[in-house]
Amino acid sequence: MSIEIKAPTFPESVADGTVATWHKKPGEPVQRDELLVDIETDKVVLEVVAPADGTLKNVLKEEGDVVLSDEVLAVFVAGEVAAAPAAEASAPAAAEPAAAGDVIMSPAARKIAEENGVAASAIAATGKDGRVTKEDVVNHLKSAPKAAPAAAPAKAAAPAAKAPVIPEGDRIEKRVPMTRLRATIARRLVEAQQNAAMLTTYNEVNMKPVMDLRAKYKDQFEKVHGVKLGFMSFFVKAATEALKRFPAVNASIDGNDMVYHGYQDIGVAVSTERGLVVPILRDTDGMGLAEIESTIGDYAGRARDGKLGIDEMQGGTFTITNGGTFGSLMSTPILNPPQTAIMGMHKIQERPMAVNGQVVILPMMYLALSYDHRMIDGKEAVQFLVAIKDLLEDPARLLLDI
Repeated sequence: MSIEIKAPTFPESVADGTVATWHKKPGEPVQRDELLVDIETDKVVLEVVAPADGTLKNVLKEEGDVVLSDEVLAVFVAGEVAAAPAAEASAPAAAEPAAAGDVIMSPAARKIAEENGVAASAIAATGKDGRVTKEDVVNHLKSAPKAAPAAAPAKAAAPAAKAPVIPEGDRIEKRVPMTRLRATIARRLVEAQQNAAMLTTYNEVNMKPVMDLRAKYKDQFEKVHGVKLGFMSFFVKAATEALKRFPAVNASIDGNDMVYHGYQDIGVAVSTERGLVVPILRDTDGMGLAEIESTIGDYAGRARDGKLGIDEMQGGTFTITNGGTFGSLMSTPILNPPQTAIMGMHKIQERPMAVNGQVVILPMMYLALSYDHRMIDGKEAVQFLVAIKDLLEDPARLLLDI
């Protein structure tokens, strides 16, 4: 029985997708729920799996082709798996080389392997059904330098033959097309700078009170809630309280209209191998520190595995990004349209500070608030950032709502 393999149904905000990787070839036996193809959209990678046991008959959309919602990608024939293993059994010796050249890899693993010029057949697979995982590629790359000295003599004999083709000393370049996600990030960042009157205000916060509170209760917190107490939950709660006090910072622009939101949906930027994604924490006013930490942890893990749903990254009234995890001391974050503001956290750096006429070494963090000056006045932006500073430097205010 022939079955049409179709692209997933895209949400209204996603116009189309791109065929990223075919994991099966025509004529290859496939088991039910086995991954057939990855479809990359502007936000996530969607997986299309086999509807039943059978064989992929022919592919209608090749890798790199643009596809619409529910468009037919291939034709699948159900119930023909039994014939394929018999053919393989009759010629086992011939089957092995073919399998080596057709290694199953996850999208993340394939990307890392291609960027580092590693042959898929050289990587030891530990995933299900012989699949090469991202961890397999990383482990292979870590161990590669140890094997390099043994291979060096073989390479030394080759330059004489290859010298006329690749002259010694040439600088190598590699041209790689942008992924859909990277192209979307680029377009949105340029639009944000072109279409908004973006301005950034800075302040600094003494992190010692939060660090002392965290050090005192982190073990008990993890024991009770089953999740580690980080810094991001404090910033989310402080931002939520500040957004309630300054509604313009929690607003968005829709044409000539200013939309004021009566709720706080805060996006937390997460860096992945494919690019930056911003999953949304919904109704943060009703979330406790433990719920915020566990939700962020879940989002971060699934973002890096490409498992976030599109609905989990749509909307949002305010965004927090943390360049401090990579060592950034100060930066200017770019707006996430149609939001009117974004806050950047940075590295905690010990610095000498004047406290009551005395020089004291304190763990300080620079905060940056980029905002759309068309909607937010400088006074509101500065007061918003000062409110966050005050709440973090005296965390009891978060509990007392003062």
